[in-house]
Amino acid sequence: MNGKFVLNLVGTSEFHWSLRARDAQTMLSSRIYDGKAAADTAIESCRINSQDDARYERLSSNDARYYFVLKTANGELLGTSEIYPTLAAREKGIALCKESAPSAKTAYIPVR
Repeated sequence: MNGKFVLNLVGTSEFHWSLRARDAQTMLSSRIYDGKAAADTAIESCRINSQDDARYERLSSNDARYYFVLKTANGELLGTSEIYPTLAAREKGIALCKESAPSAKTAYIPVR
């Protein structure tokens, strides 16, 4: 699957990344990182941890919509998914992350 990590500068020195599917839909969004090196390290961690089903926490919102978060082995949050209308759609999103993340290239979006 041809997904990609999109790395964006936020402010002057903080970075945020998202894992996007081939159709450019965002599958997973990160927190804000202090510096590009920290964001790059988190992307690599996402590639590795995305392959372990135990790293996915399956959650639901108060209005019965579904999402997931991906965590590291020590419980650090790597990313949060979009909201899905059904449990089945959330599972499909997890499967897509597992398929896409390991080989996804990183695209850096510079400040304009």
